[in-house]
Amino acid sequence: MNSVDDLKTEACRVIDARRQEIIDLGEAILRQPETGFNEAKTAELIAGRLRSLGLEPQRGLAVTGVKGRKDCARPGPALAILGELDALKVFDHPHADPDTGAAHACGHNAQVAGMVGAAMGLLSSDVLPELAGALVFFAVPAEEMIDVDERLERKARNEIEFLAGKAELIRLGHFDDVDLAMMFHTKTDTLASHVAGSSNGALIKKIRFIGKAAHAGGSPQTGINALNAASLAMTAIAYQRETFYDDDTIRIHPIITKGGEAVSAVPAEVKIETFIRGKTIEGIVDANSKVDNALRGAAMAVGASVEIVTVPGYLPQTNNETMARLWGGNAERLFGAGGFKRTTEHRTSSTDFGDVAHIMPAVHPYVAGASGGGHTNNYLLADKDSVYVKSAKLLAMTAIDLLCDDAAAARRIVEEDKPRMSRQEYLEFQRKLDATEVFRP
Repeated sequence: MNSVDDLKTEACRVIDARRQEIIDLGEAILRQPETGFNEAKTAELIAGRLRSLGLEPQRGLAVTGVKGRKDCARPGPALAILGELDALKVFDHPHADPDTGAAHACGHNAQVAGMVGAAMGLLSSDVLPELAGALVFFAVPAEEMIDVDERLERKARNEIEFLAGKAELIRLGHFDDVDLAMMFHTKTDTLASHVAGSSNGALIKKIRFIGKAAHAGGSPQTGINALNAASLAMTAIAYQRETFYDDDTIRIHPIITKGGEAVSAVPAEVKIETFIRGKTIEGIVDANSKVDNALRGAAMAVGASVEIVTVPGYLPQTNNETMARLWGGNAERLFGAGGFKRTTEHRTSSTDFGDVAHIMPAVHPYVAGASGGGHTNNYLLADKDSVYVKSAKLLAMTAIDLLCDDAAAARRIVEEDKPRMSRQEYLEFQRKLDATEVFRP
């Protein structure tokens, strides 16, 4: 039997030999950005690459997901390596699609290329016979929570139930044959790699105030101003902030997406969209209740009606400590001593990988090499060796740590890290959040 170091060296040798192929894949995805549940071209590209590695990938999972599974030499836990297919909408990004505004301003193209690169290192080498369990290479759709109206239309047509890709995949049972999961995200700071402590979860609110139109100059007293109700509601939400526990890191950031029909008319319909983010499920649920009270109170004060649509989004993210430690050891092997840090940092942004981490052990590290600001027009992957090639090596080496020695590490993690929710409990919780209320004073 080869040593663990020998296996890692072999996997990295194959990745180095295919370095340009991995980079070219990531750059090809960069040049054809697609938004969530619309990633048809990217999915086709990834399915072709997995087929070339001897896999028979499933297609069309949660609309566009692609999943390839390879059993190892002996039975054991199944490890999924994930990459996200979708882009954001950043119309002025240098690589934006001129028609849709889609742009990879968050590095998902590096995730998918790194996932395929890890598959190359693990499957096109002598590593697989030394591993136990199974490897699942999973390109997943719709992580970015954008185009909410479009997704709600898909939901109305029964194409999806949940608006985030991983939630849909969980609902449909595509994680049922997976025991552990990992993925990475690119980042812009100088530390080569880190694993954060946790990140916020989020739910989505779509709010519609209905008043009564009237001539704004001639007879405003006969109308009911929906914009006044919306403005009052946003003020009431702001006044709730001192009622939130600091440790729950609640973030509520509404925008008005429709402010009325014309300046000359009392606004009869005003729309608001917001996320409610928080570190804990309990904090999110509490904040959601307070926001609903603010919306009802504002409607009552002005005499308007309000429709409140609550849509489940992401659960808070945590990381398995053993998986984080194994990743960290490999990061220091690649980047040198001090190249990795396990932090207690809590990130107030959100990801639907938190949903996966609630039903199985999971880790979500960060790898440096990007520049600019995330989700902005200057976010670029500057160090291509780091974000594409070294990320592929880190995924492959950590997979070896988990599945070598008859998958001893993976078995121990699965035994000791019990899920916070079963799949059924997860679905029940999400469906309980999903609600529409029409409040009429």
